[in-house]
Amino acid sequence: MGSLRMYQMERFRAFLLVFLCLGLCQVQCIRFELPSGQTKCIAEEIQNNVMVLGNYHVVAPGSDEHHYGTGSAQPVADDHKITVRVTSPYGNSLHYADKVESGQFAFTTTESGDYMACFWILPSQPPITASVELEWKTGVFAKDWTKIAKRDKIDGMELELRKLEEYVTSIHDEMIYLRAREEEMQNLNASTNSKMAWFGLMSFLVCLSVAAWQLWHLKSFFERKKLL
Repeated sequence: MGSLRMYQMERFRAFLLVFLCLGLCQVQCIRFELPSGQTKCIAEEIQNNVMVLGNYHVVAPGSDEHHYGTGSAQPVADDHKITVRVTSPYGNSLHYADKVESGQFAFTTTESGDYMACFWILPSQPPITASVELEWKTGVFAKDWTKIAKRDKIDGMELELRKLEEYVTSIHDEMIYLRAREEEMQNLNASTNSKMAWFGLMSFLVCLSVAAWQLWHLKSFFERKKLL
């Protein structure tokens, strides 16, 4: 029994390792420089019915650069505050904040495609550059598992297994989505190739008709001039 339990624990740890490694693509934490008068956008292709959670803040001058994601050491100046807009693939506004130093957004996708978060600062004299941190989570990693554990009264291994189960489901859904996209692209390529083939045939017929008309015109001209 002891060896069986150890084997099960090793398998569980292996599953957790795979889960965490695969999860890196579901959580994006980035820092970027944003000059005044410019706009920077970050986009991710997400399928329908996926939870998205984002947190962002301006890193104030003097904050600890070596502790990613920590709060600012001092208040952010007004000219360093940013404007943020998050839009869906069809241009619907999902989040908007004007001249803020931090904020968050959360939504469940209703469209498949590229979801975009744009950040900008109004022009200023002299020009300034703000450092912005963004944490972008999707799918399983956007859920509040602490609340879920309290609500369903689960913890420990059972909670991790629940996470793993949902993540496997999300991978399956993602594979189905990618397969559908692949079929869509194949159909588009087939349609494009068919149209190009018809276009080439029509171009050939037009060129052939023009050449025949030119030959007829030249023959008529030479006959009138009695050269033939």
